[in-house]
Amino acid sequence: MHDWALVLGAGEGKRLRSLTTTSSGVTVPKQFCSLAGGGSLLEEALHRSGVVAAPQRTAVVVAREHERWWRPLLASTPAENVIVQPRNCGTAIGILLPLLSIMRRDPDATVLVLPSDHFVRNEDVLAQAMREALRQAHRATDDVVLLGIDPEEADPELGYILPEPAPADAGCGVRSFIEKPDSETARRVIAAGGLWNSFIFAATARSLVTMLERAMPEIVMELAETSRRIDAGQASMAELASVYDRLPAVDFSRDVMQRFPQRLRVVRVPRCGWSDLGTPRRVAQVLHRERPVARAHGGAAFLNLATQNAECRCVG
Repeated sequence: MHDWALVLGAGEGKRLRSLTTTSSGVTVPKQFCSLAGGGSLLEEALHRSGVVAAPQRTAVVVAREHERWWRPLLASTPAENVIVQPRNCGTAIGILLPLLSIMRRDPDATVLVLPSDHFVRNEDVLAQAMREALRQAHRATDDVVLLGIDPEEADPELGYILPEPAPADAGCGVRSFIEKPDSETARRVIAAGGLWNSFIFAATARSLVTMLERAMPEIVMELAETSRRIDAGQASMAELASVYDRLPAVDFSRDVMQRFPQRLRVVRVPRCGWSDLGTPRRVAQVLHRERPVARAHGGAAFLNLATQNAECRCVG
């Protein structure tokens, strides 16, 4: 059973466009920006994934329309591990397409899924939790093991996981999800043991595909057949684009995971300076509180969010 990493790099980052739009009007998706110079957030995520999976078992899903940004950044990534979507159709389909590719090559794969828009102060703490999530996924092969971050504040812009009160050997069960509560509700959730939902999770590829099949059977069947035919040289990317034209946007957390709470476990991650860089406020908060420095995990990113944030504040 091999451990794989799946990095999600096809998002649009719409909530961050006030920072990711250049003076010439070009909007750079946030995963191709850096937080404070140096490598991009996508490169940071690939470096993060390296603690659990070798490069040959690290897949990245990207969007065709972003090719001018991801092509140079992923030049050293094995071509078969760069999974290109015709367009972004939400996180469920963004996870499904590369999972199908991974399963064809490694049917017994266990996969750690992680986004490409996070900042982490203490990577060692997160790395230990990612390894633990994979260990638990090996033992409980039907379950999805989530990473829940011990909150540092009651943040209304984040989602929360409320674990079951008693931990078990296979991780805590999940009592409920609370998506972006107001500040007072967030404080009550934290007091009850709530954790920030990092959207980092581990599971066997087979169990994830099964969960997706139960939530959207027709989509899984059509995408599985189309992607299989492309791999066999019997169909083109144009056919995949035609399928994508008919697909709705499906959110993996809301439309898939939350429908199967009995299949979910959560690993508590000690405070590690984790942040989801989803909004201008959160970017500004991390820049002010953490004073991040450039990390040279790759080439220079296409846009520096620290510079953009400073310019936006000056204009304001």
